[in-house]
Amino acid sequence: MSPSPVTSTPILRRTLIWSAIATVVLAVAAAVVGFVVAQEQGLVSGLLGVLIAAVFLAITGISILVANRWYGEPLYVQFFFAIVLGGWLLKLIVFFLVIVVLKDQPWVNPVVLFVSIVAGVLMSLIIDGIVVSTMRLPNVSDTSLPEVAPEDVAPGSSPAQDGPERP
Repeated sequence: MSPSPVTSTPILRRTLIWSAIATVVLAVAAAVVGFVVAQEQGLVSGLLGVLIAAVFLAITGISILVANRWYGEPLYVQFFFAIVLGGWLLKLIVFFLVIVVLKDQPWVNPVVLFVSIVAGVLMSLIIDGIVVSTMRLPNVSDTSLPEVAPEDVAPGSSPAQDGPERP
């Protein structure tokens, strides 16, 4: 594993930081609205919905950051897709199990839970859009260009011997 020179790393880090801050704000709002709508049951459901949305949405960004640590390794692509797709599969299975377990709990208000999950997902999409549109990311990244154009070198000579003439 080497330090990640992948240009998407700062974008993912910024997205995770902004999402954490927005999650705290959204959790307070969901708790207050949930309490107003359905007292303690709504408060718990609002907090739980925001927590579910935040955790499941953060798994993708974290899995990509972890996978990027293998950048430059011979098996980078295989590691990357194994980690990211494994994270998505984990999210799908755990989300399904969490919803099945929570659907019939007497202390959960399903409407407040659903609305807070949707609000968390929308919050994440808005943050992703803002971060991606304001970050400077080169169109072509993680590549290096040749020092000398191949057509500037005479056939049969190396670029060091017969480089382009300098004025």
